[in-house]
Amino acid sequence: MTDPTSPSQPAVDPALTARVKGILLQPASEWRVIDGEFATIKTLFTRYAMILAAIGPVATLIGSVAFGHASIVSALVLAIVSYGLNLAGVYLLGLIINALASSFGSTPNPVQAMKLAVYAMTASWIAGVFHLIPALGALTIIGGVYSLVLLFLGLPILMKTPEDKKIVYYVVVLIAGVVLAMIMMAVLGAIAVSFVASTAGIAALGRGY
Repeated sequence: MTDPTSPSQPAVDPALTARVKGILLQPASEWRVIDGEFATIKTLFTRYAMILAAIGPVATLIGSVAFGHASIVSALVLAIVSYGLNLAGVYLLGLIINALASSFGSTPNPVQAMKLAVYAMTASWIAGVFHLIPALGALTIIGGVYSLVLLFLGLPILMKTPEDKKIVYYVVVLIAGVVLAMIMMAVLGAIAVSFVASTAGIAALGRGY
């Protein structure tokens, strides 16, 4: 039984909500706040990335099952794989941002680079909610585009990039991000095809008996 005298706990961490609101609505000022914050790569993932990155996969799971586009098992497997690849992709992007920093007159800093990779993904992760209705899934591109804008705004602030090199640095990071995304999509697609094929094979074997 809940103690009526104890303060109620919010369902969502207020700090996470404030960060999402800040980075989406006032990105320039929020990046400056983020720049001066203490963080570790672990906390960036456990307190932020691992929570928001789940929105898309969970929404896709619910939407695909509710609308009859996939079985619960297949949708669950793909959601788990998608979630893992999403987090891995963000982590690798952070490593790439940091590795390229010195080549563009920026200051290498693994934590700052990971802040940039993680928080820039906010818009894309939030837009994952559109997958609840498969017909609206294409609208997630809006979040993806805005995440690219967030990355561009945050790059010179967090990585201390000179004004004359920020565009080139951004373009190179963007290309690396696109390549990463293509690899992740290929892996997810291969797993999906393999899973569907194996499921169909099992079903056919079952009908044989």
